[in-house]
Amino acid sequence: MSSSGVNVLRYTALGLGIFYGFTHQRSITASQKAAAAQKEYERKEKLIEQAKAEFAKKNSPVKATDAGVNQDPMDPKFDLEAYFNNLVKQNP
Repeated sequence: MSSSGVNVLRYTALGLGIFYGFTHQRSITASQKAAAAQKEYERKEKLIEQAKAEFAKKNSPVKATDAGVNQDPMDPKFDLEAYFNNLVKQNP
């Protein structure tokens, strides 16, 4: 039979092992939750950047050189018909 001192050491080791396992599992779970939250934040950040880019692309004013149409009504070479045709192309 084992002495009581050996049994105390066994149960102490068992208790410490259970305590260590519990705390280690908590730290692993916490780090996984933090990593998942960071990944979700980065995903949302990427979506926001994409939305901003699409919004800027959609609402950017068309430059006169890009459109090929003179948009200045005070210019002597201003063509009203070409201007309206360009507006119809842009806004169907």
